[in-house]
Amino acid sequence: MKSITIEGQLRTETGKKATRQLRSQEMVPGVIYGGAQEVSFYASAKALKPLVYTSQFQLAEVNVDGKSYTCILKDLQFDKVSDLLNHVDLLELVEDKKIVADLPLKFTGAAAGVKEGGKLVTKMKSLKVKTLPKYLKENIEVDITNLELNGNIRVEDVKEDNMEIMNSPRIPIASVVLTRQLKQEEATTAPAATAAAPTAKAAAPAAKAAAPAKAKEEKKK
Repeated sequence: MKSITIEGQLRTETGKKATRQLRSQEMVPGVIYGGAQEVSFYASAKALKPLVYTSQFQLAEVNVDGKSYTCILKDLQFDKVSDLLNHVDLLELVEDKKIVADLPLKFTGAAAGVKEGGKLVTKMKSLKVKTLPKYLKENIEVDITNLELNGNIRVEDVKEDNMEIMNSPRIPIASVVLTRQLKQEEATTAPAATAAAPTAKAAAPAAKAAAPAKAKEEKKK
């Protein structure tokens, strides 16, 4: 799994004044929790950028005061006005302690329904799982090869060893829907089939009416 290294500094001063001073120097305060003790630190916004501005799931090796902490990103705070990163919360990974993490979904294969002219719609980008740190991975692969037109793949269809999926099992994560073109084709085909039915019904009485006349002619012969 991808990992990035972040050089941090131990925070010795707290409070609004100290926090404002850090931010004025393009530093971001943060906290590491979940391990033996909580660690307050700060790091440059530039160093945190690869961890924050990505859709990938990755580990962070944070070096603070001579110690290294293996973490995952848990929470972010941004300034409401400037939209700059204000604070980060990192969860330290402990070998025998289960954690909850959001793992991205990776869809593989070509859906059968798409080959028939449908459109693939992905409704979830990640799943929340509970597992031990050693079982964490970059993504959860979901094979959509057998996904048919108007079909769904739901959370309950995803099976992962050594992981408990926390999302509601009936929530759809991907589906194949009718495209506008297919809907138009179906709308055109339906009236044509309906119009053909009365024609066949109308032909039946005419055939019955012709039968006695034909019988009379044969009798005269």
